[in-house]
Amino acid sequence: MSGGAALVVDGERDRAGDPAQRPVVDVAVGILIDAQGAFLLTSRPPGKVYAGYWEFPGGKLEAGETVEQALRRELQEEIGVTIGTAHAWKDSLVDYPHALVRLHFCKVYDWQGELQMREGQQFGWEHLPVQRAPVLPGTVPVLEWLAAERED
Repeated sequence: MSGGAALVVDGERDRAGDPAQRPVVDVAVGILIDAQGAFLLTSRPPGKVYAGYWEFPGGKLEAGETVEQALRRELQEEIGVTIGTAHAWKDSLVDYPHALVRLHFCKVYDWQGELQMREGQQFGWEHLPVQRAPVLPGTVPVLEWLAAERED
């Protein structure tokens, strides 16, 4: 797991709420990796902050949920797949103007079901370097981590 300072996105924009009082929103994020090493990216749905930006799928933890439980629920709700084991990988703190978000990234190698974009989003299977743009700023470090793993 990684730690360190938060990645500040759109730093010139005002932040929602008192900076000292901003709650951290925990988000489970799935990096679905197929047998050929491609990973799934989805676009942010219309009407959401950063709509149209590409990211790894996932969503907020609800009260009492573990990261794996939240990821399992979110991927079923958003893209219609049931995942196998979620392998906890890295955490990242991202300071967006609208929210302070702790992203819990999990690698997922097995799932069942056909992809269904239930929120009007798009999807694509990618390899590095990623061809889809724009990429959500909180996703960029993950692409760098995946690239670094390839070099090892």
